[in-house]
Amino acid sequence: MRFSTRAIHVGQEADPATGATVPPIYATSTYTQAAPGKHKGFEYSRTHNPTRNNLEAAFAALEGGQAAAAFASGMAATNAILSALLRPGDSVVAYGDMYGGTYRMLERIFRPWGLTARYCESTAPRDIAAMVDESTKLVWIETPTNPMLRLLDIAAVTEQCRAAAKRCGTRPMAHPGGSPMDHALGLLVVVDNTFASPALQRPLEHGADLVMHSTTKYLGGHSDVVGGAVVARDARFLEPIRFFQNAAGGVPGPFDCFLTHRGLKTLAVRMRQHCENAQRVAEWCRGQRAFEQVIYPGLADHPDHALARRQMSGFGGMVTCVLRGGLDAASRFMSATRLFSCAESLGGVESLVNHPAIMTHASIPREVRERRGVVDGLVRLSVGIEDVEDLVEDLAQALRGV
Repeated sequence: MRFSTRAIHVGQEADPATGATVPPIYATSTYTQAAPGKHKGFEYSRTHNPTRNNLEAAFAALEGGQAAAAFASGMAATNAILSALLRPGDSVVAYGDMYGGTYRMLERIFRPWGLTARYCESTAPRDIAAMVDESTKLVWIETPTNPMLRLLDIAAVTEQCRAAAKRCGTRPMAHPGGSPMDHALGLLVVVDNTFASPALQRPLEHGADLVMHSTTKYLGGHSDVVGGAVVARDARFLEPIRFFQNAAGGVPGPFDCFLTHRGLKTLAVRMRQHCENAQRVAEWCRGQRAFEQVIYPGLADHPDHALARRQMSGFGGMVTCVLRGGLDAASRFMSATRLFSCAESLGGVESLVNHPAIMTHASIPREVRERRGVVDGLVRLSVGIEDVEDLVEDLAQALRGV
């Protein structure tokens, strides 16, 4: 099956009991057993639930992975990866431009716990690989990044970081459940694919080991459910994460799984419209003197435009702009939009405008985020699938006040 067909049919087999085309929501916390230990594969819904199983099968199919695990939020998925695969004394190498919540987790939770996080300020694969040493267990990248929309060459980063780990003799990982990890888990490359979605980019096809999503965004697509996912190229890589999923319990409920799975069915068609609208919005913004900078991978002068054309099948629905006039101009602009709601998050059918320095990236120290380009005049547009001319008119009337 091709992508759009998988999005509609995987994990959505008709109910064998009734023939219902859409499987029922299994709103149960426990399962009746014929005798102790004699059951139908389900004991307790923290461990397994049929509705969640269906969603995880769909996640794996869309990313081209062997296995997937669903979580209650994107941060729960991030926490599962870090907690399951790392130990005190280990290190993570990451590209610096990243979601503020990921930075906060690395710095405020895992650094005191004993993890070292090193941030590369260059997108060049050789520079990222140069930071790998014998303690490095994970390389963590976003592409496109949040909010500066830089792209990283997944295949080159993966190849060069693995070669660096081999030269350094990176120590193998330990399994949190105590079972041996005899397969060579020396270093794993994790890609946060939230901004692209598997409709536009599938990192596992470029050699990455794990893909992480905040499914709250494009996968759910309707701003009505919070969730996260981890998809593994090799099912063995997911073993410790599944152990942590069950042991720590940060799982989504069946209604959340149902809503996310329903959103997946229209992912391909939604992403086409997001991309089309974002291209038009970016080109229009480029012509406005109020904007000092307009960043969108689909613009020919974007530094990673050629990589985006090669690595993605579309340029995405996110546009980042820097307003002349700093925070005052940004605040007046965001307060004046009518269709672009001033709100956290992204990736829904409706358009949103966000101020990263105050909202999504406030946990990053000012000097760090400004060095990476997240200045007070920067706004992030999540371009929805409304009529694009209405969106342009909304931005135009908001700019009149700036």
